[in-house]
Amino acid sequence: MITTIIKFKNYGQQVVEAAKYIGQGFAVTLDHPNRLPTTVQYPYEKNLPSERFRGRIHFEFDKCIACEVCVRACPINLPVVDWTFRKDIKKKKLRSYSIDFGVCIFCGNCIEYCPTNCLSMTEEYELSSYDRHELNYDQTSLGRVPVSVLHDVSVQSVRI
Repeated sequence: MITTIIKFKNYGQQVVEAAKYIGQGFAVTLDHPNRLPTTVQYPYEKNLPSERFRGRIHFEFDKCIACEVCVRACPINLPVVDWTFRKDIKKKKLRSYSIDFGVCIFCGNCIEYCPTNCLSMTEEYELSSYDRHELNYDQTSLGRVPVSVLHDVSVQSVRI
């Protein structure tokens, strides 16, 4: 007889605990209409990135000395630096610079170790594309029109 009373008592405690947990779940469910929406209607509203957000890399062609420190600092050797050695001034002359953002892990090592600060992170995060080859940015799309634009065949000059 005592064992059945103890069993009923334990069963009653379990029922009370289950009702308490169900009540807590209902409290969370009923609290949802009181909350503000956390989603943003993306194309029309945009969240501001945080202060130290690592977005697309900006490159300044004039500051680069073609030392290739960014390539050595990159864990995947991503930046492609093309340069020529000019014997008259005994220095390297940068010809082209490109980064493939389809492969980049946005670690920021290239920016941190650049001795001339020609690389910087921007807050641009919209890098989606339908073609992976569009994610390969050269020095023009990274920030600056190259100096040799006057000799480019695709550029036509207008005479007045």
